[in-house]
Amino acid sequence: MASQDWFDKDFYKVLGVSKDVSDAELKKTYRKLARTYHPDSNAGDATAEAKFKEVSEAYSVLSDKEQRAEYDQIRAMGSGGARFQPGASGGFEDVFSRFSTSGGGGQQADFDDLFAMFGQQSGGGRFGSGRFGQSSGGFRGFGGPQRGADVTARTTLDFTTAVKGDTITLQGEDGKPIKIKIPAGVSDGQKIKLRGRGRPSPDGGEAGDIVLTVGVRPHPVFTREGLNLRIHVPVTFTEAALGATIEVPTLGGDIVKLRVAPGTPSGRVLRVKGRGVQTAKGTGDLLAEVQVAVPTHLDAAAREALERFHDLEPKENPRADLMIKARE
Repeated sequence: MASQDWFDKDFYKVLGVSKDVSDAELKKTYRKLARTYHPDSNAGDATAEAKFKEVSEAYSVLSDKEQRAEYDQIRAMGSGGARFQPGASGGFEDVFSRFSTSGGGGQQADFDDLFAMFGQQSGGGRFGSGRFGQSSGGFRGFGGPQRGADVTARTTLDFTTAVKGDTITLQGEDGKPIKIKIPAGVSDGQKIKLRGRGRPSPDGGEAGDIVLTVGVRPHPVFTREGLNLRIHVPVTFTEAALGATIEVPTLGGDIVKLRVAPGTPSGRVLRVKGRGVQTAKGTGDLLAEVQVAVPTHLDAAAREALERFHDLEPKENPRADLMIKARE
């Protein structure tokens, strides 16, 4: 999102929390709101879907310590009436950071540059905030030419883009676009170095680098475990007890069918080979973790049927081993 949007969006108000909310309380509040407005629970409700996206956006910023600090600073400046206009690339955060390089004689030159950063993804997708940060660099040696300064940058990608990879466009200090290849499987906090794309040397030496730090927004359904993707799949009591063939989504929307064996308990993991993260180093799997959903509303006939089943079910205590192990 663009930083200028941050001036006008009160993420604390969206989540209904105070500015000094703790990480634990923030997560608890987000999970409650996500369950309330999740599209699976509000099929066809455009208002709920919009609210879910709004809540997810607010949480993705406030749950990231660096982004939260940056957001608070931007909002604080916004209260004083400052505004920054987007760069020519559009669609991404305008940038305001201090750049400094060490000059040859001990003098230091400061640059207070404002410039736009990340433009539109080549495939038409969306990317999050980006900013150039503090430049760094130095001398290759006292006897040789001075190395150009490094420049740091940051962007936040959506979960699917981080898993599948893509090419984004960055607008540098000179206004020229710089294309960056995001490799498939990039992880949250990972750094990508663009050698020789930083600041030029003042005396003909080697140019500095751009060091891009990648943040990844959480996904409402999938989580990542190395190269594997995990999804929690609800099944009914009868599906778990009697067995069933169920449909499960993969990242990107494709559907796979899985066989739930009779007597499957909550927590059992069904593995789908090759449907995880695909990288040059290998391919992960999709881990579908079964969760037995207990009905919350029963009519008289259903209750009567369950009571008859209770009379007929094996008289086994599922907590017997628990009691024995607790005394060890």
